[in-house]
Amino acid sequence: MHKTIPVDEAVGMVLPHDVTRIDKTDGFKGRAFRKGHIIREEDIPGLKDLGKENIYVLELGPDDIHENEAAHLLATALAGPGAEVSGEPVEGKLNIVARTDGLLRIDVEALHRFNLAGEVMCATLHHNTPVKKGLQIGATRLIPLIGKRKTVEKACAIARTGGGIIGVAQLPSLKAGLVITGNEVYHGRIKDAFEPVLRKKLTDLGSEVVTVGFAPDDIQAIAAEIRTCLDRGAEIIITSGGMSVDPDDVTRQGIKEAGACAMVYGTPVLPGAMFLVGYLDKVPILGLPACGMFHKTTVFDLVLPRLMLGEKIGREELAAMGHGGLCRQCKSCSYPVCDFGK
Repeated sequence: MHKTIPVDEAVGMVLPHDVTRIDKTDGFKGRAFRKGHIIREEDIPGLKDLGKENIYVLELGPDDIHENEAAHLLATALAGPGAEVSGEPVEGKLNIVARTDGLLRIDVEALHRFNLAGEVMCATLHHNTPVKKGLQIGATRLIPLIGKRKTVEKACAIARTGGGIIGVAQLPSLKAGLVITGNEVYHGRIKDAFEPVLRKKLTDLGSEVVTVGFAPDDIQAIAAEIRTCLDRGAEIIITSGGMSVDPDDVTRQGIKEAGACAMVYGTPVLPGAMFLVGYLDKVPILGLPACGMFHKTTVFDLVLPRLMLGEKIGREELAAMGHGGLCRQCKSCSYPVCDFGK
């Protein structure tokens, strides 16, 4: 498959792979010599400084495959809708990036099978991570310099499962209705702080608020405002406040009175334990507790994009969010570049 010769005898040879330099003093890690470089006499000291006493001479057989060709085949098979292969292989690795803003979708089970195929690898960001266009979301490579073509073909077949293991789902633009509850806001004793927060979150995801209603802590009044949102074409309805165990907090009962079904109250996520999700004439309705006003990121931010994509969220889906559902409450929030919700 390949043989080696001393680097002192390699002048005039073509490098069959990238040669990497790592320097802790300046933090550099990258290619010192590119694949295809013709070795010159003056290159010999530099190659030795990088620990290269010998150079490969490749002799590929019909069943062999070089790392760069393998990387192209693997990355192309892995990239599904909303994802694309970026650039050329560097040190045998090829990146996959988001082709659009949206929610990262990883077929986790297929990815696991891919990484069991042998001598190939793929690493990705977490499933359901919000991503921006151009962000690196995965990377793949053949682990040895030369591998078996049948191994790569097997991995590619796995990678094509469902049209690609790595994809990005673009969020649709939805019409949202907000219902702000609470006597203190309704009677003007305090200024509402929920609406601007919710409006910005929805706008950032490409949706718009089409109606905003205010209701006191009264079951019938809350139900009426919710129905008004539906009548005005809301495709998702969000209520704020009134979700605690206080006897005056009746938003949950108001949501039920409006006709919501498949209601799930409570999640294993902090912030957001008293969050509610249900459906009203197939329109998702969310009950957001007060934490949504004080914390930059809550369970609401984890659930909203998935609902926008039409995913059904119920007890099973919420229960699964307990693992990774504890926010670190960092002084400066960097979500989604953190482990919250992962």
